[in-house]
Amino acid sequence: MQPVIAPVEVPVDAPQPAPRVKTRYDGLAMTFHWVLAIAIIGTFSVGWYMADLPFSLTRLKLYNWHKWAGVTILALSALRLLWRLSHRPPADLPMPAWQRFGAHAVHGLLYVAFFAVPLSGWAYSSAAGFPIVWFGVLPLPDFVPKDKALAETLKQVHQFFAYGLGLLVLAHLGAVVKHVVVDKDGLLRRMLPGRA
Repeated sequence: MQPVIAPVEVPVDAPQPAPRVKTRYDGLAMTFHWVLAIAIIGTFSVGWYMADLPFSLTRLKLYNWHKWAGVTILALSALRLLWRLSHRPPADLPMPAWQRFGAHAVHGLLYVAFFAVPLSGWAYSSAAGFPIVWFGVLPLPDFVPKDKALAETLKQVHQFFAYGLGLLVLAHLGAVVKHVVVDKDGLLRRMLPGRA
C-alpha cells in the first residue's frame, strides 16, 4: 500500500516575481544609433564644406563621397526603422508630460529626416543629370528625369531638409545634455554599451 501524499496548496495571493523591465536599448539598436550619428554628422559637415568649393577634382570627389554616404545612411535608416518597429524600446524615464511629448516629437521628426534628406538629395542628383553609382560600383536608378529647373528646386528642398535635420540633432543633443547635467537620471547610459 502506497502512502497518500496530500497536494500542496499554493495560496492564490502568493507574490509573483515582477517581470523584468527593459531599461536599456539592445546592442543592435545602439550600433544603429552611433553609426548613423557619426555618418550623419560627417555627411552634413562634408556637404556644408563642399557647397561653396570652386569646380575641381576635389569637389567632384567630395560630391561622390557625399552621395555614397547619403545612400548608405538611407539604407541603414531603413534597417534601423525595421528593427525599431519589431523591437520595443525601453520605457520612458519619469519626466513631465510636455518633455515626453517633445522627446517623442523630435524622435519622430528625426526618423522622417533620415529618409527625407537622402531621398531629396538623390532626386536632386537625378534631375541635375548626375546619376549615382554607389561606391563607383552599383548604378542606382534615377528618381526623376533630367530637368534643370526641377534640379534647382530639389537642391533647395534638399538643403531645407538637411538644415532641418541639423536643428533636430542639436535639439536632441541639448536634451541629452540636460538629462546628464541637470536631471542626472541615467538617460545616456540607456544608449551606451556595457552594464547598466
